[in-house]
This record gives sequence, structure tokens and C-alpha cells, in this order.
Amino acid sequence: MRIIDKVYIDGSFVTPKGSETADLYNPSTEEKIGTVRLGGIEDAHEAIAAAKRAFPAFSRTTKAERVEMLKRLNAAVAARVSDLTQAMALEYGAPQTFTRFAIPHAASSFLTMAKVLEDYDFERQMGRARVVMQPSGVAAAITPWNSNIGFITSKLATAIAAGTTIVIKPSEMSATQTQILTECLHEAGLPKGVFNIVNGFGSIVGAELSRHPDIAKVTFTGSTAVGREILRSAADTFKRVTLELGGKGPNIILDDADLDVTIPAVLRMGFINSGQACIAGTRILVPSHRLDEVLARLKQEIETFKIGAPDDPDAMIGPMVSQKQYDRVQSYIELGTRQGACLLTGGLGRPAGLERGWFTKLTIFTHVNNQMRIAREEIFGPVLSVISYRDEDEAVSIANDTPYGLQAYLHGTDVARMQALADRLESGRVVVNGAPHEPLAPFGGFKQSGIGREYGVFGLEAFLEPKAVIAS
Repeated sequence: MRIIDKVYIDGSFVTPKGSETADLYNPSTEEKIGTVRLGGIEDAHEAIAAAKRAFPAFSRTTKAERVEMLKRLNAAVAARVSDLTQAMALEYGAPQTFTRFAIPHAASSFLTMAKVLEDYDFERQMGRARVVMQPSGVAAAITPWNSNIGFITSKLATAIAAGTTIVIKPSEMSATQTQILTECLHEAGLPKGVFNIVNGFGSIVGAELSRHPDIAKVTFTGSTAVGREILRSAADTFKRVTLELGGKGPNIILDDADLDVTIPAVLRMGFINSGQACIAGTRILVPSHRLDEVLARLKQEIETFKIGAPDDPDAMIGPMVSQKQYDRVQSYIELGTRQGACLLTGGLGRPAGLERGWFTKLTIFTHVNNQMRIAREEIFGPVLSVISYRDEDEAVSIANDTPYGLQAYLHGTDVARMQALADRLESGRVVVNGAPHEPLAPFGGFKQSGIGREYGVFGLEAFLEPKAVIAS
């Protein structure tokens, strides 16, 4: 049983003033594995004050100094990849197929941002004006549970590159992962107050960060509903806000697609991170004249996607993170059937042979129209909807008929055609034929998938303000 009773403020692990606790669980077994003591409003205030004290000196550090800090952070996290992997497996249930990418990628985010920083010019001449990009002020980051380590490292890396101090409020459900990661970050030896990490409920610590006048910038990854509340709170003090929110990604199979390649890729994109991903391609759009063929191949291929605990090296899909999330997914499966969709595979309950743990069956619905709730609302679990279309124009219309616009997928053989189609999709990213992640490309969404962009130069400039110095 692990007891986590410290937060990280002003360069030290300290006991929070808050007295509330939250239980931690292993989602693969449903067993309680520990507790975390949560910070409260007073802890948030102390963390903000520490970041504010550190900001003047840190904002004046040189690019070279910050590049060196980023390299130290990378080395410190990379040194404990094994410990971080074990924590993510225990506390989140992530299969090895996910942790093999997620943990090294989290460490590498510091090096990626160091490269961006090395190449970035903070001053440029525009006519008679000298334009200087300077840090916007103390930042706050509020991060979710579905890739806890990666979200913390990527947001911290960007803040460091910008010369901004930061207070981070991670999900209380990820406290074990956060504890080990914070130990790594502490080893990097950054100046006190540059980063502060406070476990706590979003409704308490997160809300205080969103409204506190000494916070100039909020970066949040999570649900659209919470993002809306953060935006409202931030409005009173005109905070700069980056919101990466929900998604309902179209996974478009074109009529010239090679199904031997496409069907496995469609399912990988649909079930990414056990379906607990805002970028998941959960709406599979299929040409009507190839529908029967595609359905048969989907049903066949899904049998190769094994569900299991992280200690099973063949498992590709893990459990839902909590009982609450399991119940949410089950309710949507029931809803889909009630609204007239048909099950191609999956359904209610646990998969055969998995009697414990918050595992859910891999589920694909057919006879879905784009107005059904299972096609419009983010389920955040391994539940996919197949929607047929007549022609290319209808495919684009269906893909764009959503309140979201985070990440879309195209599968086919004509690259020029897919590039032209990508330009018609209302989506922050379009992935062609399962292309790998590009950390330098901007990431964020259209419509209710968010505001602003992360990663690369776009992410860096989201922490900066342009100042024009005009001389005669």
C-alpha cells in the first residue's frame, strides 16, 4: 500500500495543508493500492507565490541556460523509464504496447523542445519596430489521467523553453506516476519555484489556478465540459488559455483503400490508448459499396486485438481507468443498442476470461447514423461506430458534422487525393495512412476540441507575448 503525502512547492517536497485524501486503485484488479493526500486552496496559493517569486530571474535566463535545463530534465526522466513504466502499468493499466511508446516519448519531449528553442529567434525586425517575444507570466497546467507523464513533461518543457515558471495540477488518480516523475524532475536541479506540482481535485486546486490573478496563462488537457469552466474562470483576469479538449475523430476509409493495410490501421487508431484518447478515430466512415467487405474484415481483424493486464506482453488493450469510467462506457454501449444501432462485435460486460478489472469488450456498432449520440459524444472507451457514405463529398460532410475537430484519419492509396481531402476536413490534425506522431507539428483542435495549439513553435509561442519597440 503506497501512501503519497507530499506535494512539490518551491523546490521541496512538503506536506500539503489540505487534509482530504483520495484512494488509488489498480484498474486491472480493482484493488486499492494506496492513498494520496490532496492539496487545497492554501497549497495552490503557496505554489503560485513560489512561481511568482521565481519568475523575474527565470524569465531573464538565456536560451543556452534553458536548453541545458531541458537536457538535464530529459536525462533525469530517461534514467527512470523502468520505474515510470511500472507505475503507469500499475495505476493506469496501460499495456506494454502503449508504455513502450508513451514513457520514452515523455522523456524526449524535453529534447524536442530544446531543439525548437535552439532554432527560435525571440527578436525580429518589422519595419522600424523591434519585436520581442517575452514570457507571458506565471503559467498553470492542469493535466488528465490518460497519459499523465507525457502531459506533464510536454507542458513543463514548453514553459521552460519560454522562460515561464509554472504550477502543475495533475490528476489525483495518477498520484503514483506523478510522485516518481516529480522525483525525476527534482533531480534535474532547476532553480526553486520554477516548477511546482500540487495534487488536488480539479474543482478545488484546478479552479483556483484558473481564477487566481497571479496566473497569466492556463494550459489544460481534458474534457470539453471542464475546459468550458476554465475558460469562464480565466475570462475575469483575461488569462491566456490553451485548451486541448475532446474529440470524435473520423476514421475515413476511401474507396481505393487496400484493406490488408487499412483495417489494422483503422482499429489501431480507433482503440489507441485502450480507447481512452481524445485523438481516437471512433467514427469509421466506409464507402457504401464496400460496406459488407469492410465489416467482415473488421470483425475478423478485431480478434487479433487482445485485451489484458499490463503483465501480458500480447495485450494491446488495457482496462478502463476506474469504475466510473467503466460504467460510463457500459452506459454508451447500452444507449447505442437502444437507439437502433446493431452490434457487429462486443457489447455489455467484461471480455471472456477477465472476471476482475475494469475491462470492457471491444465494441463496434453498425447501422449508425451520424445523429446518434454514440456518433456525436465522446465515449472515451473502445467503442467504434461504422457509418456508410455514398461519395467523397458525403464523407467530408459526415466527418465535419461534429462539434469536435481534433484529429482525423484518412486511409487510401492516392496520396494526392488524400492531401486534397485533408484540406477539406475541419480538424487540427489529419493523419494519412497511420503516419507516426510528429512532435514538431502543432497539436490542438477546431471547434469544441479546444483553443490554441501545443508542440513545436506553435506551442512555444502560446507561452509568449509579442512586444513592439518602435524607434524613429
